[in-house]
Amino acid sequence: MRILVTGAKGQLGWDVSKRLAPDHDVVRFDVEQMDLATPNTIGGILFKEEPDLIIHCGAFTAVDKAEEEKDICHRINAEATRAIAAQAVESGARMIYISTDYVFDGTKPEPYEIGDVPHPINFYGQTKLEGELAVKELMKRYQIIRTSWVFGANGNNFVKTMMRLGKERDVIRVVSDQVGSPTYTVDLANLIVEMVRSDRYGTYHATNEGYCSWHRFATEIIRKKGLKAKIESVATEDYPTKALRPKNSRLSKRSLDEAGFQRLPTWQDALERYLQETMGV
Repeated sequence: MRILVTGAKGQLGWDVSKRLAPDHDVVRFDVEQMDLATPNTIGGILFKEEPDLIIHCGAFTAVDKAEEEKDICHRINAEATRAIAAQAVESGARMIYISTDYVFDGTKPEPYEIGDVPHPINFYGQTKLEGELAVKELMKRYQIIRTSWVFGANGNNFVKTMMRLGKERDVIRVVSDQVGSPTYTVDLANLIVEMVRSDRYGTYHATNEGYCSWHRFATEIIRKKGLKAKIESVATEDYPTKALRPKNSRLSKRSLDEAGFQRLPTWQDALERYLQETMGV
C-alpha cells in the first residue's frame, strides 16, 4: 500500500512512518514537500503522489500561539485538512486524521465518549474540530483519532521540558487540576498500523491507559529521572495562559473496545519505556 504521512518530522508522524516503512511504500511529507499553510497547493501535490491512504499527522500545535496567529492556524488545521480530504475523495484514497482532546471543553465530570458534543474553548481546538467536520462531511472511508498529551522521541514535549527544568530549577510549578492521559507516540503508532489493516471506519479515542494530572505526570518524570527538583502544585487560575485548557481531558476508550482494537498500555509503562528507549534511563 502507498501511504502518505503528513507531519512526518513531528512526534507522531515520525513514529508512524518508521513503523509502517517495512511493509508499505511510505511517502514522508513535511513542510518542505507540502506546506499546509498554503491549502490551495495541496490538491495538485497529492494528485501526483497517488496515495492509497493519507495519515494526516501534520498540524499547527502551538496552542497558545494559535490565539495570536489565528489565520495561519486555521489554514493549517482546518483549510488544509479539508483540501486533503477533498483530494482523497477525488483519488479514492482513505484517510486517518489525528485530532485532539481539545475539541471538548473539559466540563464533563466523566471521561468523554465519541458521541459527546464537542465544544472547544481555545482556537486550536476549534480548528481541529473544523478539520474533523470536513473529513466527516466529505469522506466515507476515514478514521479520526482523538488523542492527548502526546510525547515521543522527535520534537519537543512535556517530558523533555520537565527533564530540562528539573536540572535547571529547584522548584517547578505545575497545574494539578487538569486531568488527562499522557500518550506515547510509539504506542499510538502501533494502533494506527492496526487501523491501516482494517476497514473499521469512524471516530476513536486513543490514549495510553489511566489518567493523571499534569502535576502527577511531572512528579513521575522527575522521580524516574532521579532529579531533585520539587514539583509544586498550582491551580489553573494561578497559572494563566493565552489559551484556555480543558480541566477534564479524559477520553473513554469504549470506541476501541467496540471496534475490536487493542487498547494502549498504561501511561506509566509508556513513560518507563520512553525514558529507556530515548534517554537511556
